[in-house]
Amino acid sequence: MSRLTDLIAKAKAKDAALGAELDREFKMLSSRLPFGLNFERHSPEAVELPLRPIRKGDKVRVLHERGSTKKGDQLLWRVKAINKARKTVDLELLDSEELETRTVMLDDLVVVAEFRDTIYPGLISTGKVLHGGAKPCHTVINGENYHVLKALTFSHRGRVDAIYIDPPYNTGAKDWKYNNDYVEGDDLYRHSKWLAMMERRLLIARQLLNPADSVLIVTIDEKEYLRLGLLLEQLFPEARIQMVSITTNPKGASRPDMFARVDEFAYFVLIGDSIVSGVAVSASQGKSVRWPYLRRSDEKSTRGHRPRQFYPVFVDPNTSKITGVGEPLAHDVPRESIKAPPGLIAVFPVRDDGVEMEWGLTGPSLMRAVRGGFARASRTNSLQPYAISYLTAPAISKVESGEYVVAGIREDGTKVVIAPSGKTTRPTTVWTESRHSAPDHGKKILGALLPTRSFPFPKSLYVVEDSLRLFLANKQNATVLDFFAGSGTTAHAVMRLNKQDGGNRQCISVTNNEVAADEQRKLREAGLRPGDDEWEKIGICDYITKPRVAAAITGKTPDGEPIKGDYKFTDEFPMSDGFEENAEFFTLTYETPLSVSHNLAFSRIAPLLWLRAGARGSRIDELPANGWSVTDAYALLNNVDTATPFIEAVAKANGIRIAYIVTDDDRRFQAIAKRLPDSVEPVRLYESYLTNFSFTNGD
Repeated sequence: MSRLTDLIAKAKAKDAALGAELDREFKMLSSRLPFGLNFERHSPEAVELPLRPIRKGDKVRVLHERGSTKKGDQLLWRVKAINKARKTVDLELLDSEELETRTVMLDDLVVVAEFRDTIYPGLISTGKVLHGGAKPCHTVINGENYHVLKALTFSHRGRVDAIYIDPPYNTGAKDWKYNNDYVEGDDLYRHSKWLAMMERRLLIARQLLNPADSVLIVTIDEKEYLRLGLLLEQLFPEARIQMVSITTNPKGASRPDMFARVDEFAYFVLIGDSIVSGVAVSASQGKSVRWPYLRRSDEKSTRGHRPRQFYPVFVDPNTSKITGVGEPLAHDVPRESIKAPPGLIAVFPVRDDGVEMEWGLTGPSLMRAVRGGFARASRTNSLQPYAISYLTAPAISKVESGEYVVAGIREDGTKVVIAPSGKTTRPTTVWTESRHSAPDHGKKILGALLPTRSFPFPKSLYVVEDSLRLFLANKQNATVLDFFAGSGTTAHAVMRLNKQDGGNRQCISVTNNEVAADEQRKLREAGLRPGDDEWEKIGICDYITKPRVAAAITGKTPDGEPIKGDYKFTDEFPMSDGFEENAEFFTLTYETPLSVSHNLAFSRIAPLLWLRAGARGSRIDELPANGWSVTDAYALLNNVDTATPFIEAVAKANGIRIAYIVTDDDRRFQAIAKRLPDSVEPVRLYESYLTNFSFTNGD
């Protein structure tokens, strides 16, 4: 209907009487609404891409003059020719009954992507923080979230365990944009635009969630909670949906002539076998019991003091499970002489500096702990690929007596043990915990991480942590997605969960680099535009999200100072300790099918191949000169004539999940795929990539 109002306005401009008549009939029809959720989908939605180079055939808009705060030309033009010498572009107006052309300067244009267009995405790395050894990477992606979601259909279709989003609440206070324009309180189609925006993204998100067992969590306030509830019912008819009220501001946010708001709402959409566990409540009312490292650290525990406590521990790299132990080694027997059984890794008590130590338990005692679920292996680094931790005998006795609570079972079979400090009950639909206060545990935490930077209404770190723990306590390798990432709270909460139980969960955070409305006006008055370095550096992704994730991991502010303060609840420790985690930052790119199929875009497609393989270990960023390459989690064959050595290398490697095979010949692809190990998924490039995005777009 918004399209109709635009057409009626044009009719009024040409013929006032006819326009008025059409307007009267339109209002009569629009007042006859059927029962249920009704909204206009406002197709097409579009987004400006200021960092995207101009190409022939692109859709573009003409930007406003530098120094002007007025809106630029909102008409869409097609690029017909580019004169590189003059730096000018010849344009042709789209969707016009009469041919209209113009020539403008190249710098005065911005590429526009309509959401009905098929895109072929890539990623460019813009930095990384590596503090977690062999653990998988968290990722932060700067891009329009609708397009990033489409990109993730190639790498994560059906593989996401939890989505947590905090979308704009549609307050009418310039808190979000639709079609590159802020939606204000007097917009008659404000609610329809918000629903259209959400529906498009949720439809793709549904493709990413694991249909067998996953959860979607959406937070919202009273402005849209009714409409959102109906939308979720329509999009997820097979799911079980509950709404929870969460006290996020105990003092209340004052509103003239109205009740002060103290809470917000969260919809929990349970898909497949997903259930609400009691772990979050029991854990939040107690502390995780510490599991010490099995490798002794005192100087009197170097190898040779206790002959029975230097032996190999065998770990399965595919499951990270301890499968057994070997015989103790005499002091004069080098550990390198011990060969692990096929498919296993032998782990010895060796410090990072190479000094051989001793285990804290004998082999039989360790295996008793393993069988009871009280000993586990966690990935660390290349010198010591796994760290072995265990629950001490006194702590196991407290579990057996009921003093400690087993709050869940991890994927590797080990037990999550909590020392309760209060009554453990199942979570309710009303949360009134003080740790969920956004001013106290959202704004103040972000202020400690980024002391000189501000962000409006960051969520409490602990409310996100508690929400996710309800569903991920027993999923240590879960993949979490937040495509309204904001300040990066969800990634931070996932790191907290990993520290509490040694998990390898990873978070994909998606946000654009939008600049706040007040800042935009100042920048425009200074003659700046989106895409300029001075503009982009204060956008939300570059100024807040990426620095927050980096600061949380390193324990240092962007200025290199130790973060002041301690984490509270469940797991208390100095924020300056940081986390043993990895993260990499990316910016979304837009490729052409031709450049993809001709290997011209490989360096930008490479991160998507890495993401699909689990985002861990090294990445193949360039096409191998010898025709193939094998890395930690995947392999690439770009010359099918070298298939035999490639297949042999894949068979010898541990942990390979995917083999990408570059060929246009389906018969050769099938022949190579049959020779690969059964545990390796063959993927044909670039057919699978190109087809995926045509399919996702409905082409």
